[in-house]
Amino acid sequence: MLDSFFKLQEHKTSVKAEVIAGLTTFAAMSYVLIVNPGILGASGMPTAGLITVTALAASFGTLLMALFTNYPIALAPGMGLNAFFAFTVCLTREIPWQGALGLVFWNGILFLLLSVTGVRTKIAEAIPHALKVGVQCGIGLFIAFIGLQNAGLVADNPATLVTLGDLSQPSALLALAGIIFTAVLLILRVNAGIVLSVLVITVIGFFIPTNDGMLTKVPDAVVGLPNGIGDTFMAMDIMYPFKHFADTWDIVFAMVFVNMFDTIGTLLGVSRRAGLLDNNGKLPKMGGAMTADAAASVAGAALGTSPVTSYVESAAGISAGGRTGLTGVVVALCFILALFLTPLMEVIPMMATTPALVMVGILMMDSFRQIDFDDLASMATAVVALMAMPLTFSISEGIALGFIVYVGIKLGTGKYREVSKITYVLAAIFVARYVFDLK
Repeated sequence: MLDSFFKLQEHKTSVKAEVIAGLTTFAAMSYVLIVNPGILGASGMPTAGLITVTALAASFGTLLMALFTNYPIALAPGMGLNAFFAFTVCLTREIPWQGALGLVFWNGILFLLLSVTGVRTKIAEAIPHALKVGVQCGIGLFIAFIGLQNAGLVADNPATLVTLGDLSQPSALLALAGIIFTAVLLILRVNAGIVLSVLVITVIGFFIPTNDGMLTKVPDAVVGLPNGIGDTFMAMDIMYPFKHFADTWDIVFAMVFVNMFDTIGTLLGVSRRAGLLDNNGKLPKMGGAMTADAAASVAGAALGTSPVTSYVESAAGISAGGRTGLTGVVVALCFILALFLTPLMEVIPMMATTPALVMVGILMMDSFRQIDFDDLASMATAVVALMAMPLTFSISEGIALGFIVYVGIKLGTGKYREVSKITYVLAAIFVARYVFDLK
């Protein structure tokens, strides 16, 4: 039955290979169960059920991808978008988390419409490549910066805005050691390197004293039933973006923009490694994959989490032999089973997630090599976008400034014909937003 449904023989794989691949992918991305709740908790959301929400969103999205496309690609709440949700949307823009979930819902709906109508292809082709790269790298820096802040490795300063933290604190030193340890594990190609580093730091925390006990608290139990999600399930304020359109339109745009290009980039990169691309370098079921991704974000909003997206860690499972959706089914089951370890996950200190955030951010910077360093227009666009995100604590501001800089340079150098109409329109909207303070 499995061979018939997932076409295992056609893809030259087996049940054993797919199971091993699924376990490998889960090991590589399971850190999301720890990191995502910690980030979302900063928004003011009730934290009790966020581990359950994260696991359910990841499991549902991954199953959708497996059933819609038969691809070995796993999904979960996206790194970067969760930080944008918590620190920019909720804390900086002071939007209540229920309203922010409403924005995530409409992000998913718009993404779904763009996917099923094929409009996403035209938009993707119209946006300058330099801006896409700058956004991805900027999100990486944004995530890494948040991780360094959480551990106290960087701190605020009234004169310089940001400065080195107090490295005499054991937690800061342990986080710094964790970053090095994580990098070593990944260099040695340990697929579960990120989650392993989190666990090692957590264990060491049992022996480090603080003012109120040890850095890592002793869990009440090893296994237990998952926490309920009643506080966040269907708590989204769907009408919020309509009631506050002037304050939220740019946020929804940023979510759709990032979700779309993050998904396209991940799908193409992972699929290339799995040999799923056709002779023209295109993914045959791209529409189905994007639809699954968008539907997962809608479901995630209903559950109570930030946008769900495809995970590049799926490449770990593909390297282990995963070739079909059966890999995704195994990943989805692992997320559900992991919920019974919730008591253990709840005692992991926020500082222990710093190496995960920093390393994910570093890995996202990999795409900067795609920039043509001899093309100053591309360099300026990418660098402004990537610098603006961590410095303004906002993905949307980085996107806006990237559009404006790119169009301004092209107009100033007489190369205005190289700019698409969509890019002109978006740049004009962002200029108007700043001039008339439309936010």
